[in-house]
Amino acid sequence: MNLNQIKPRVAYFCMEYGLSEEMPIYAGGLGVLAGDYLKAARDAELPVLGIGILWANDYTEQYIDENGRPYDRYPNYKYDMVKDTGISVNVRIRGEDVECKVKLVDCYGNAPLYLLDTNFPGSRHGWMTSKLYGGEAQDRIAAEMILGIGGVRLIRALGWEADLYHFNEGHAVFVGLELIREKMTENKMSFNEAWQKVKSQVVFTTHTPVEAGNEVHDHGLLQHMEAYNGLTYEEMCQLGGDPFNMTAAALRISQKANAASKLHGHTARKMWRNIKLSSPIISITNGVHEKTWQDQRIKKVFDQGGDLWEVHIQCKKELFAYIEEKTGQKLDPDILTVGFARRTASYKRSDLIFRNTDLLDPYLSKGKLQLIFSGKAHPNDALGKEIITDLVKMDRKYGRAVVFLENYNMEVAKLLVRGCDVWLNNPRRPFEASGTSGMKAAMNGVINFSVVDGWVAEGPQHGISGWLLEQAAKQSEVWDQDEKDLQELYQVLFNEIIPTYYYQKERWREMMLSSIDMAQWQFSSARMIKEYYDVIYVPVFQAQGEITTSPYVFNQVWLEEHPQPYGSQ
Repeated sequence: MNLNQIKPRVAYFCMEYGLSEEMPIYAGGLGVLAGDYLKAARDAELPVLGIGILWANDYTEQYIDENGRPYDRYPNYKYDMVKDTGISVNVRIRGEDVECKVKLVDCYGNAPLYLLDTNFPGSRHGWMTSKLYGGEAQDRIAAEMILGIGGVRLIRALGWEADLYHFNEGHAVFVGLELIREKMTENKMSFNEAWQKVKSQVVFTTHTPVEAGNEVHDHGLLQHMEAYNGLTYEEMCQLGGDPFNMTAAALRISQKANAASKLHGHTARKMWRNIKLSSPIISITNGVHEKTWQDQRIKKVFDQGGDLWEVHIQCKKELFAYIEEKTGQKLDPDILTVGFARRTASYKRSDLIFRNTDLLDPYLSKGKLQLIFSGKAHPNDALGKEIITDLVKMDRKYGRAVVFLENYNMEVAKLLVRGCDVWLNNPRRPFEASGTSGMKAAMNGVINFSVVDGWVAEGPQHGISGWLLEQAAKQSEVWDQDEKDLQELYQVLFNEIIPTYYYQKERWREMMLSSIDMAQWQFSSARMIKEYYDVIYVPVFQAQGEITTSPYVFNQVWLEEHPQPYGSQ
């Protein structure tokens, strides 16, 4: 059999997809990655089908009020680009049969994306697919049941045969519960037999080493929501423990799992090492869709061996025109401009560069440095919103030298990763699983200035294709890195980056070329999806039917983990 000709059919499940700024059903990097994955699948003509949710009110539109504080808005979106398939599926949630209409999106150069929707005239269940990651625990569980249970039923309604089911994050675990239920009821398998059969069909990507990003649910609430989907308390505990851990369950239901970069692989294996019956966690480093994120003028000049600088200045002026339109602030294209844009989770340290303004102030005040920030905080993240408030204070203090762009989205991201000179990234290690914004910048000759975490450990070389903060890599994995990282950040910025920009223009151009050369294949979604097929999909597909772990092993492990007997709750 020619391995190059094997193309398993993959059903890809994710809570969010970033395909375009005009379709805001994404929160951040996870969703944009999922969108890039579907675009890469379409480019390579691979048999992939995406399944998600049509969120009526976005994740959040986030703006700055007159006091400099972020506030959230939730417009009701009209998604004219989606097609009504005429298909509906039902999911039993909290004592009711919830109808989910099925919509199709295929207009962004993507593999087919089917979206489940409860927001339609006459529906009493619109709240279940209203806000991405919003509301209380019951809202999250309802949405995850729709994604997972409804998603499998959607595949059945389409008449499409999936060889593999890919969980992109633990949100998709209820896919596994529905597949197990099917095999127990329709094929008369025992729970352990069904579990093993399903396990041979499932792969899982874990994205975050941050505890808050790995969901746990109370069993009482799961039962109240009818999320057990026909399973018993004991069976649910075998999968996800008590409380029910979605990531642990995904690891136990999948045949193979992957982290989002090589460093993240080490972190994830350590983090989940005590999960018995876990699938092995390997690493497949994320990638970004070149046609979406790389400016085509940059690509053309790079491919022809031309001078990037003129095109880069055009991109820079386009970014600055947008900033002036939105904020009234006029930036100078001759001044070194550093960009920083991502979710304002505390571990990402958006405000680190301002921790010693006495040192930073002369560069901002004398026209040697411009800083541009953007990002959203989760609507319930008070600390993240405080960080944004502090960034806005710096914006108002320094005027033209510091800008905060509100309501970060894909449109803003495209302008930033093409128009800045330097892309700053300084998370606390090891909490950056990947960090795809830096890949997008690198493809455009915007030079990364980063902590060595996530993808950066595999890409930029200091002084050649980027600048690295290596102190973090030498420290223990603790939350006391800030002061050492700050000192090194200033040292590299003031003594290496600024002098190179103003006095070594030829070297700067060479670094831009090296950045693009380093990134445009190695950190592309084309490379990523090829690796998924070569390293995970094809081997798992070939191994189907060869899994022989007996039910006794499962029961023995259950007894070892739970020496006291449990009754149904």
